[in-house]
Parts: sequence; C-alpha cells; structure tokens
Amino acid sequence: MSTNVIGKQATRIDGRTKVTGAARYAADFNQPNQLYAVIVSATVGLGRITTIAEAEVERMPGVVAVLSHQNAPKLQYRPHKGVIDPAVGERLHVLQDDAVRFYGQPVAVIVADSIDNAERAAAAVQVTYEATRPMVDHADPSVERIAPEASDKSRGDAESAIANSPVKVDEHYEIARENHNPMEPHATIAEWNGDRLTLWSKSQYLVNEQAEIAAVFGLPVENVEVICPFIGGAFGTSLRTWPHVTLAALAARHVERPVKLVLTRKQMFFTTGHRPRSLQRVALGATAEGKLTGILHQGTGETSRYEQFTEALTTVTDYLYSCPNVRTEYRLAKLDTSTPNHMRGPGEASGIFALESAMDELSYRLGIDPIELRRRNEPKIDEAENKPFSSRSLIQCYEVGAKHFGWDKRKPEPRSMRDGRLLIGSGTASATYPAFQAPASARVRLLADGIAEIEAAASDMGPGTYTSMSQVAAEFLGLPLEKVRFKLGRSKYPQTPSHGGSWTMASVGSAIRAACLEVQAQAKSRAIEQIKSPLFGASAEDLEWIGGRLVRRGASSELSYQDIVSRTGVPIEAEGSAKRDPEIAERYSMHSFGAVFAEVAVDPDVGTIRVRRIVGAYAIGRVVNPLLASSQCTGGMIGGIGMALMERTVLDRRDGRPVNAHMADYLMPVNLDIPKLEAHFVDEIDPHVNPLGVKGLGEIALVGTAPAIANAVFHATGKRVRTLPIQIENVLTA
Repeated sequence: MSTNVIGKQATRIDGRTKVTGAARYAADFNQPNQLYAVIVSATVGLGRITTIAEAEVERMPGVVAVLSHQNAPKLQYRPHKGVIDPAVGERLHVLQDDAVRFYGQPVAVIVADSIDNAERAAAAVQVTYEATRPMVDHADPSVERIAPEASDKSRGDAESAIANSPVKVDEHYEIARENHNPMEPHATIAEWNGDRLTLWSKSQYLVNEQAEIAAVFGLPVENVEVICPFIGGAFGTSLRTWPHVTLAALAARHVERPVKLVLTRKQMFFTTGHRPRSLQRVALGATAEGKLTGILHQGTGETSRYEQFTEALTTVTDYLYSCPNVRTEYRLAKLDTSTPNHMRGPGEASGIFALESAMDELSYRLGIDPIELRRRNEPKIDEAENKPFSSRSLIQCYEVGAKHFGWDKRKPEPRSMRDGRLLIGSGTASATYPAFQAPASARVRLLADGIAEIEAAASDMGPGTYTSMSQVAAEFLGLPLEKVRFKLGRSKYPQTPSHGGSWTMASVGSAIRAACLEVQAQAKSRAIEQIKSPLFGASAEDLEWIGGRLVRRGASSELSYQDIVSRTGVPIEAEGSAKRDPEIAERYSMHSFGAVFAEVAVDPDVGTIRVRRIVGAYAIGRVVNPLLASSQCTGGMIGGIGMALMERTVLDRRDGRPVNAHMADYLMPVNLDIPKLEAHFVDEIDPHVNPLGVKGLGEIALVGTAPAIANAVFHATGKRVRTLPIQIENVLTA
C-alpha cells in the first residue's frame, strides 16, 4: 500500500557519500599487486602499420609488457545474443591486425608498474605507417552515402504540396560534431581469477559490457562480472563497451596481474563515441492561415566504415504536427572515423533543431505568433502511425511555459527589444522524446531488522537513481524511505536495460514495483503459515497491507515485515519483472512533450551572445521526485546551451585528428554561462505507458533547448543562423 513517497522531493540518498568522497568510481577500485596500462594511439587517419619498435620500450624502467598486433593473442569476438548494441556491423577488433581505420585507434598498449612509467614508455613507442588520406567530411560529394533500413517514411505528396503552397520555407541546417566530455574519464580495472574475469568499469549498461567482453574472449557470460556503483557523468558515452575495456582485460590476462587503464581526455575524443555531425534540409508549406500543407525533412548523419550507427534524426517530424503530406529521408555518410554514439537527446535533439527553426521561420513569414502557429497545427492523433497518443499535453506545456516566462510581454518584431545597448530576444521551441520501456527485473529481500534490500543491475550516472528507485520501493512496500536500501551497479544483480534513453524509471521502476508486490505475497503466505502467528490460518482475501503492516480486515491483529521475518530469521526474497504489454504498445503512440522558452542578450558591436534565462514546461506523466526531476531538466538545459553556442569538435581533414581535443578549445558552459533556469511540470496522468505512469525525463530537457536559443537569437538580431554552434561571426556578418 502507498505511503505517498512517490511525488515527494526527497534529497539524494547518496548525496553525503558523494560530497565526502566516499563514493567509489571505476578508477578507485585499486587492487593488490596492480599494474597500469596506457594506450598508444594511431597518429594517422587511415592506412596500415608497417613497424612498431617494441624491444627498446620493453627495456625501459618499470615496463612489464608491450602488446600490439605483433604479439597479442587472437580474440574470438563472437556475436553476443540478447543484448542491444547501438551499432550494426562488426565492432573494432583491437590489436588483431595492422589496419588503421581512424585517427586515435589503439595500436599498442603499455603495461608498467606505475602510471608515470607507462606514460613515458607509451610516448617512446615508435610506430611507422603506410598512410592514405581518410575521408572525414561528409559534406564532400564523393563520400559514400547509404540508406539505413526503414530510413524513409512518407504520407501524401509532400513535394507537390509544398510547391503549391502560398507560404513556404526551404532551408538547410547543420550541427557540428560534439563529444560527451563527462567529468569522469573512462576507466577499467581488470582482474582474472583463472577463467573468471572481474571488471571495475565505467558503464551505463553493465549486462551489455558483461556479454560483450564474454563474447570477445569466448567466455561463458557468467564468468564475467562488471562492477560500477557510481558514474561521474556519461550522457551516453558509456552505453557501449569501447576497446579500452578489452585492452585492460587482455593486458591483465597477459601479465597475470590486475591492470588499471584510464583514458586521457584526448583519447576520449576519438575512441568513445560522439554526437555525429548532421546536415539537414527542412521544407515547409502552409496556407496563409498557418495550416501546414507539406513537410519535407531530409537528414544526413555520419557513421564509421566498419559499423552502421543510426539515430532518430528525422522521426520527430513524422508525428509532432498535423500535416497531410510528410516525407522524411535519412542517410548515413560512411567516414574514416570511429563510430558515433548516442549523446543526450540522440537524434531527436539534432532533428528538432532543424524542424523547430523552420517552424519559427514560417511563423515570421506568416506574421503569426510562434505558439499560435503550433496550436493551429496540433494533431488529434499520431498521423504517422494512425493511432491515438497515450497522452499528449504539448499545448498545455506552451501555456504553462508562456505564463512563467512572460511571453505576452514580448514584442514580436526582430530587433525591437533592448536593454540599454544590448539586443534582447525571446524564442521558443517544442520538445519531445519517446516514452520507452524495456524488459527489466529486480529483486527484493526483507530482512529481520525491518530493512528492505532492493537489487537491480542498473547504473547511476547522476540523475538520482538510488533515491528514485528507493522511493518506488518505499511506496509499494509501505515503508519509510530510510528503511529501503537500493543496490545497483553489479552485473550479477537481476538484469536491466541500459541507463540511458529515458527509460530507467519506466523499466527498472516497474520491475521494482512487481518485485515488491511479489515479496508482499510471499510475506502474506508466511504469516498465514506460521503456527504462532496471530494471522495463522487466515484467508489471504481477509488480509491487506496498510502502511507496511499486514492487517486482518475487521480485526485488530496485524504484523509488520519485521515481525514476519524475525519469527524464523530467514529473509523473504522475491524477484519481479516488467515489460510493456505489446498490445498496449500497438494501440498507442507514447511520447513525452515539452515547450522551452529562452531569452538572450546580444551585444550588437562584438556579437557576443549570452543566455539570460530559460523556462521549460514538460509533460512526462507521473513525476517520482520533483527535486530530482528539476535537476534533470536544468542539466539538460545547460547541455542545450552548449549545443547551441559552444560545443564543436573540429577534425583536420588531412588525417581526421580532432584539433581541439582538450578542454581549453572544446568549449562547454561553465558557471558564469549558466543563467536562471526554471522547470515546470504539467499535471498528466497516463495509465497506458507503464504501471507507474512515468514517461522519462533525461533526454527531453535538452531536446528543445538549442532551437529555442537559436530562435531567440533571430528575434534579438534579425539574423537567422542555421548552423550550430552559433558563433560571434554568425551574428556580425550581414
């Protein structure tokens, strides 16, 4: 029975652990007799290794081993079943041949008795190459482009509708490549015990890392354990198992000692994924009254040559607005780079920048308020799938956001608002993200001291998973929050999906609910079967759980969990699983929605842009913890500021080298860049998405932020910038 723990602003259970330094991250699990590994990275972008001078390096102080394709054992690299991998194709086979497929690819690994000795030796390794020029710019017309499966969708005749529309927009948009750059670098400590391997490794997807490494080394899955109780930020970069994990395990097996491998910040720019650069075209046709008649959205992303990475670049366009004629096309440019990866708001954040910028442009050409334009094109159903939304509150989000932002005080004409000499602009944009749910399991254990232990192989990269999952357990067990102990971060716990995609609460939370209900059923059965129990022999139908106590209806007899367990001293344990009902999934279109408002100040003389405030309103179903949810939103908004104004990884076209692979030149928002941020939640009940009624929040707050800022820059300056990040020269040029 509920204790109304869900919906309360509980502070982080793990907060004290983190601020006191007691939290242990992957690189903190140092082992006895441990060695240190450092990767030697390729300095060409494409070609073959001709020589690696290993002998001299092996004689350097402290060096224990030098591994390269010349002496590394052949690994099995089996396919692994039942675990989602974000790319299609054959993953990089590290140290298995002399081929260099991208700049920064690992070509050797040094193992030494200290990190200093390992780094000195790695710097001394002499590698020669037979190099050719890589293809790294997908704007080059000679780049091979492919159409992923089911990449194009169409209803009606978009091209004809747009051509015959009285008002139209047809523009191109570009978003730079971005890198995740979380606080915690990727790290793995590997230790073998016979044919069993333990990995203390930064991972958002423990069971995937377990299965991947087992497949690489040809081991039974149960012979690999992955441990990761805390993650210092990730944003998608740790959803995959990257080559450094294999190298740590390979080195540890070779030297027969534990090995610690931590990537440098520079190495994270080319070996652990990135948001792919995208080129897009959006064409809109509309009536003079602002009704959309046609939408064409064409997008090109990038992928590596050895894998095919796809993301949802054009999918939002299919359902966000009502329009009878819509065509979306998605292509991939095959490049000589490492494989891209999901980055917060993957696909949707990039695609919606183009769509919402075009909608803003259309509103000015029509002379219609941007919110009113969206209201006039609000669909009654998902027109792409021809089925109702499980819930859709986009217009309510605009109403709530506009009220808190003060949209009615905005003058609609560009360059019409000033604060002294500064140009002031306000912009808005829609946000949306699918309400995903994946199969998940959890275990609940009731102990004799009254504590309930919860276990799930989930991760926590910072959103407050320890706290929110404890709230779900406390809610359904009827216990106070301090009586719940949630454990995550071990692959041996019941399996869960990745900690990404805004589906952790929907998936793991629903599994915890199921496990709580199952353990209550078992506790009830034990209470009935215990001879000296006051509830002995009672009918199960006459008993109910109220506030964590089992009560006989119409009588005063009752038992707590502690009473039931302490009679035998044997904990009560149960597992529960949850997955989305396929019939419900087939019947409804399920998405979160939001509206983002941004205010910017632009210096007309030097072109600097400063975000003054952002207000977001979100419809995400049930909010488990408003405090954590607000924190998620403000974090997403900050990421959106970076996407709009700062973040850009630049590649040298000669060799694919990221020329700004350091924090001096890869710009991200810092404290002085962060304005007043507000998050508001629209009351929304959705009984269809999952038993908890939650939709997920991690991605959506970033999704609409960049276009809202870009639209505000146009309102301030009258200059439409269609390339992210927006730079000073964009607003200074005529």
